[in-house]
Amino acid sequence: MVRLAAAALAASLIAAPALAEPVAYTVDKSHSSIFFSVEHLGFSTIHGRFGAYDADIVLDEDDLANSKAKVTIDMSSLDTFWDARTEHLKSADFFDVAKYPEATFVSKSFEKTGDDKVAVTGDLTIHGKTKEVTIDFTVKKVGQNPMAKVRAIGLVGTTTLKRSDYDVAGYAPAVADEVPLRIDLELDQKQ
Repeated sequence: MVRLAAAALAASLIAAPALAEPVAYTVDKSHSSIFFSVEHLGFSTIHGRFGAYDADIVLDEDDLANSKAKVTIDMSSLDTFWDARTEHLKSADFFDVAKYPEATFVSKSFEKTGDDKVAVTGDLTIHGKTKEVTIDFTVKKVGQNPMAKVRAIGLVGTTTLKRSDYDVAGYAPAVADEVPLRIDLELDQKQ
């Protein structure tokens, strides 16, 4: 009976239609952002962004396990909208951008967690330190981009990082250790 069931399963897999291939996407940087925020002394929330980054993203909507992403952030593109603070964060007191010019995220897994939810887990390297993080994405929209004339996907990702995990925890606890991160992405299918 077990052999018969195994034979039937093997036959069904062989006869199954081929699944769609994974698809490469580019980030529409004019409609995408990487933002962070951090609490200061309990009085205010400071916001910042990274303006320069590159991403290689391949998505397999039929089997998310075949998806992958690699993001490289130019740390010199950090901006907190106040020049003196921005330059201080780039200094050796925090990110030491001269020594660590890039941060990277390399995915390890994609997992569907709801009707419009995907968790992407991977290794995030900042300031020479690598930690595994999970970014929870909500799919806003999937469809034809009427301007670019290609298939597009809109996503919003969130996670919270700890500065101390990356040895950039200066001035804690006056400046909070936990840093919420938000990633707004508009992805266009590569041509």
